[in-house]
Amino acid sequence: MTDNIPIVLHGFWRSTASWRVRIALGLKGLDWIDVPHHLRLGEQRAPEYLALNPQGFVPALETGGEVLTQSMAICEFLDETHAQGPLLPKGAMARAKVRAAAQVIACDTHPLQNLKILKMLKKRGLDQAATDAWAAEVIESGLAAFASLVEKNDGPYCFGDNVTLADVLLVPQLGNARRFGARFDFGRIAQIEAACMKLPAFIAAAPENQPDAEQTGAG
Repeated sequence: MTDNIPIVLHGFWRSTASWRVRIALGLKGLDWIDVPHHLRLGEQRAPEYLALNPQGFVPALETGGEVLTQSMAICEFLDETHAQGPLLPKGAMARAKVRAAAQVIACDTHPLQNLKILKMLKKRGLDQAATDAWAAEVIESGLAAFASLVEKNDGPYCFGDNVTLADVLLVPQLGNARRFGARFDFGRIAQIEAACMKLPAFIAAAPENQPDAEQTGAG
């Protein structure tokens, strides 16, 4: 990574995947340039953005003359290249458990209730109430499983006294839970969120604190 080349984050204020990366950047003590792409207006499908990320998803991270996509890959890249605020513990077994919990959200929960899927459901005849109910059911199922994976761990965070990638994934997913009216009173989840939201990196990364939230009239 070249120190004099700025980090550029392409995202959207309410995107939970972008939110994860903002948290990771904050935990690493890094500065970045924010370039928003309004998902509801389809700006992520503009040709110039598709040249960066052919999937047409956010986030994308420009760093050191390269472009990275997929929030989990970006977070792990930041963890491997910046020692401050490690997101994965030492030890192969401990690291695997953190990754497994994070992937419950990143692989099995969020993808089934994101904007693309909800639009597909509407095209197939589901109304707004039905699509919201779908999202809530998916979220509740995922969070219940996640809670079971971290329930026996001591400390304020998912895996003890230190924030890990699991916390970085959990907090944004709870934002989606609230949006869709999903339950998240499973195990220690609410207490973990409360502990995380005392940390500056989590506060600064919250959607309502992003410049494009103000530009889009978000409350």
